[in-house]
Amino acid sequence: MTRKTKKMIAVEERFHQPLEKILPEMVTDRGQSSTAEELGVSKATLGYWLLKLGINVKRVALAPGETIEIKRVTQA
Repeated sequence: MTRKTKKMIAVEERFHQPLEKILPEMVTDRGQSSTAEELGVSKATLGYWLLKLGINVKRVALAPGETIEIKRVTQA
């Protein structure tokens, strides 16, 4: 288990969810800059949180008409 800072815990309490669930969804939907702004932290802090929690961020460029499907693997 990763040790969380007071600020990390405050964000979890504000959103009533763990960061491990909040961050991937927000970064995917809004991007890193908007996510950091909404959470009230710097982009550097957000990047550190993602690294600390083991959340990988990948950029994908799609040509017109292409789509991408994301599948979540559940761990038993």
